[in-house]
Amino acid sequence: MLSYPTPHIDAVPGDFAKTVLMPGDPLRARFVAENFLTDARLVNNVRGIQGYTGTYRGVSVSVMASGMGMPSIGIYSYELYHAFGVENILRIGSAGAISEKVAVRDLVFGMGASTNSRFAEQYQLPGTYAPICDYTLLSVAIREAEAQGVRHHVGNLLSSDTFYSDDPDDSRRFGKMGILAVEMEAAALYMTAARAGKRALAICTISDHILTGEALPAAERQTSFTDMMEVALRTAIAMDSVDK
Repeated sequence: MLSYPTPHIDAVPGDFAKTVLMPGDPLRARFVAENFLTDARLVNNVRGIQGYTGTYRGVSVSVMASGMGMPSIGIYSYELYHAFGVENILRIGSAGAISEKVAVRDLVFGMGASTNSRFAEQYQLPGTYAPICDYTLLSVAIREAEAQGVRHHVGNLLSSDTFYSDDPDDSRRFGKMGILAVEMEAAALYMTAARAGKRALAICTISDHILTGEALPAAERQTSFTDMMEVALRTAIAMDSVDK
């Protein structure tokens, strides 16, 4: 068990709710806090990684940025799980579609997260580990998306260590294996949650399509992913009774 404050989170147990929403962007964390949470208070701002806790429909919920990439979300999720009593982390991020089945602005629930990272080597496993989400979180999130009438897909994500790859076709090859979209964090989150005995789910909005070239501007990515945010928040409410 870590002591607190941790090297990256200046808070104490009780500052965070049992469920934390984790966008990559600190400004998206602030957007969720200011537009969805009641009585939101800043509980962390180390390195500008803003974390807030408030209530949504009477239930305590936190939102904190993860930064970009697997090392970053691996650090923050580890500290939240081990030092602050967090049970559920819902990644709410953007992803690039690598499947013709998926359109820009669609939601993708990461049932699994393939990766080109060597993050799993720390566990010294004698084979290839397949990172997957928590089924309870996934089933609740799907139910909430269906209730909202939000277009969504469930399948495999690719968590990539490279945004500017020297091989322009690497993501497309993963797409041939049925992977829906590429992002940069889910696999590390899923592995960290599994090792901690906690729950995790990545919910991503498709911000660009690698096959067609269609893309949303950066400003719209920051503020317009409200369907994803509402699905995650309603999932947090439903999980409140599970964790009691």
